[in-house]
Amino acid sequence: MIEIRFNALRANGQVVSGTLSASTYGEGKEKVHKLVEKNKLKLKSIEKKSTYIYKVRRGTEAPIKGEQKAFSKDEVIKALTKMGYQIISVNKYMFEYAAAPPQQEVLSFVKISAELLEQKLPYAEIMTLLVSDLENKTLKETLRQINNDLKKGGDSETVFMRYQSVFGKFTAYMLGLAAKSGNMTEIYKATAKFLERRMQFKKDLKSALITPMITMFVLLLAVMFYVGYIFPETAKLFVQFDIELPPMTAATLVVSDLMMNNLLLVAAFIFIPPIFVFRWSRTKKGKLFFDKNMLKMPVMGSLIHKTLIEVFCRVFYTLYTGSAESIEPIRIAAEATDNAYFEQQIKGVAIPMMIKRGAGITESFEASGVFTDTAISRFHSGEETGTIKNTALQLANYYESETVFRLKNIIEMIQVTIAMVIMIVMIGLTLVSAETATVSPKSPFMQ
Repeated sequence: MIEIRFNALRANGQVVSGTLSASTYGEGKEKVHKLVEKNKLKLKSIEKKSTYIYKVRRGTEAPIKGEQKAFSKDEVIKALTKMGYQIISVNKYMFEYAAAPPQQEVLSFVKISAELLEQKLPYAEIMTLLVSDLENKTLKETLRQINNDLKKGGDSETVFMRYQSVFGKFTAYMLGLAAKSGNMTEIYKATAKFLERRMQFKKDLKSALITPMITMFVLLLAVMFYVGYIFPETAKLFVQFDIELPPMTAATLVVSDLMMNNLLLVAAFIFIPPIFVFRWSRTKKGKLFFDKNMLKMPVMGSLIHKTLIEVFCRVFYTLYTGSAESIEPIRIAAEATDNAYFEQQIKGVAIPMMIKRGAGITESFEASGVFTDTAISRFHSGEETGTIKNTALQLANYYESETVFRLKNIIEMIQVTIAMVIMIVMIGLTLVSAETATVSPKSPFMQ
């Protein structure tokens, strides 16, 4: 996220200024223009908070170098001068790009914070320790800014949500909520658990689906290169001598000629569909389509579905405080699943039923169509006994145990299947090569 400051004038000449956050400078400018147009203001300037490198000294001491974020160079100079420093140089970063930190770094920060909070260490001291100890530049600078804003009395939820591009939307929301809640340690521990499960799920999904697909794609390219380029160089030597080719060699040569004569068509058939599917999956409709049909996949679909329910229940358990305040926890838990279809059904079916018709949690969840019969049965039992919060935790733990065990077996099965496919392809290429090697031209004496 970047910060933008704007200055404008009212119709009576009064100066109006303000700051806002946005993902990009373009998005920030658009927000400012909408705000100015809505309030009938005259825009004077838009400034983006940037990083400045400074070099200063105090008296006869050695020069000190450092960095400071500010809206202008003058701000940095005034601040340093006020602190008693003599300015040597202040320059703006030419190319400022801060990549989001790896999720492992964010998880590490949350886990360490949870452990230190459990030891009753003050939160301000925890932030100071972590800012000094972290190595990731982006996360380090983000925590420094957050710590400064909190010390100035900023609202914790607003401050953390300003940096959702660094932490992720859900994590930023939870960390901001934790500082305002009476159970900060529990929320940090729950957030760490959520991040661990999401990272593990993505890792397992990659092992079960993405890696095998890439392996098969690369294998296809390797086979096509062999059949289309390497194999013909040998086989066509026999054709020049009018030697009759064995059946497999002849068939492979036909395929090779077909490929080489339609190279552009073959390339388009191989590369365009994956690119189109990838680009479409990034759109709102595409993501909804894939997220919905992912749950219907044989074998893997059931596990993905149960993992989503596990994530939902774990977040719901952390945020739920009572039936009168269940809407917001349900909405946040649905967003935490990171599945567009699951989120749509909860927000578009379950929540409206609860608000407009006053339906109970079980009835609304069942109508959404994204919960298993087991989950609905357990929620019904929990709603009747008034233990729905604990029921959500039990469901989360149950589905975690089931999916972790089954997913390991599926990954092993897929890896064995891929190994067998590679073996079969290699045997086929070996047979074709061996058959070609047996062809020999007849000598003139034999003719």
